[in-house]
Parts: sequence; C-alpha cells; structure tokens
Amino acid sequence: MPETHFDLWIATRYATLWPELFDPPLIDATVSFLAGLASGGPALEFGIGTGRIAIPLSRRGVSVHGIELSPAMIAELRAQPGGSDISVAVGDYATRTVDGSFALVYLLRNTITNLVTQDEQVRAFRNAAAHLRAGGCFVVENYVPDLRRLPPGQTTRMFAATPEHVGYEDYDVASQIAVSYHYWTIEGQLERFSSPHRYVWPAELDLMARLAGLTLRERWSGWNRAPFTGESTSHISVWEKKASPGSS
Repeated sequence: MPETHFDLWIATRYATLWPELFDPPLIDATVSFLAGLASGGPALEFGIGTGRIAIPLSRRGVSVHGIELSPAMIAELRAQPGGSDISVAVGDYATRTVDGSFALVYLLRNTITNLVTQDEQVRAFRNAAAHLRAGGCFVVENYVPDLRRLPPGQTTRMFAATPEHVGYEDYDVASQIAVSYHYWTIEGQLERFSSPHRYVWPAELDLMARLAGLTLRERWSGWNRAPFTGESTSHISVWEKKASPGSS
C-alpha cells in the first residue's frame, strides 16, 4: 500500500494549513457542479480526506461514499457533523474497491498527483471506470504544470509566500516528479511538511481516460465553468463512461 503523508498533525490542522480550500463560495461552486453531474445518483470520492466536499455534497441529497488511505483523515471526517453518515473504505483509491455502481466518481485538489507513478495513475482511472454506471462521470480537479515559468537551468518554483506560509516545488523533469515543501508559522512555531507528486498534463490524463474506456465530456478552468485556455493554471475535467454496444 502506498505511503500516506497526511498524518494526525496534518488532518487536525487541514483547514488551518490550507484555508483557501474552505472558502464558502469555492465549496458552494464545487458542490453545485458535482451535484449536477450526479443527477440524484450516488457518488464516490477518491481521497475523501476530512470531508471538505463530501459532507456538504451529502447535504445536497447526494449519497456520498469515499475511499481514503489516511486513517487520521478519516477520523477527522468522522468528527465533523454529518461525517459519520458517510461510508468510507480504507485503502489506496487506485486499487481499493467498494460495493455498488455510481453516477459520479470524483478526485479533487490535485490528489491524482499523490500517485507517484504513471502506472498507479492509470490504475486509478481504471478503478474509477469500474465503479461507474453507464453514462456516469469521472471528475478530476488538477493543476496544470507550470514548467514554462522555470528559467533555463532552474528546477525550483515558489507557489506560496505569505507571513504564515511559504511553499515551493522542486522539479525533476526526467522523472516527472515534483516535491512540494511547505513552511508554516503556527502558534509561534515553525512547522515543515514535504511530499512527492507526479505532475501530469491534461492530455496525458485524457489518454489514461481513453485506456479506461472513458471519453472526455468537458473541461473547464474552474468550478464556475470558466473556459479552459492555454493560460489556465488548473482544470476541472469530466470524462464519461459510455454505454456498452447493445446495452439497453
């Protein structure tokens, strides 16, 4: 089983470390987007975490299930109001299966990059497809690698710089791995955190989807359906599982 970097310290401080993810308009737009795709059917979240989106989505009437590798993140979800009503399976979302078929499988906030090999990412797409009913959708939210901002010969890019948080990535272009480094000042203490990620381009994700029998349905630069362009720094991609030939 892959290693999880999201331990108890991260889980209990998740909203403090990444407060921008808990912005109410962002959560509302995300939930509205996903609820519309689910169309009343059940949903499965890969890497459900602390329930940041799963809990408000369930309040919209969507039956949400999850797969999560970190027991600490699951414990934090269970501590949230409504979290105990969500069924969560412990394991690697690239290989862990749950019972049932779903109208929607979704994977948020760059979590696909937590799988640090191409083979693992391909397996995640196949696992998503295996859980989808015909006509169901797989949604991935991910950043667009920003390598063009790297000057020749440099491998490091800063992505956060505030009095409370400094973050940068160190790229190994040959292996397509970026290691993220975070430094926070919390309660007067300097805290450090790092994790490896396999960055991946939208076109490569489209190929993974095709290998899994999924077809690109739409792609946006954000949850409010702003157009995806060459200048977009992130994308929301939706792939659909078509009905098998001859099925009714």
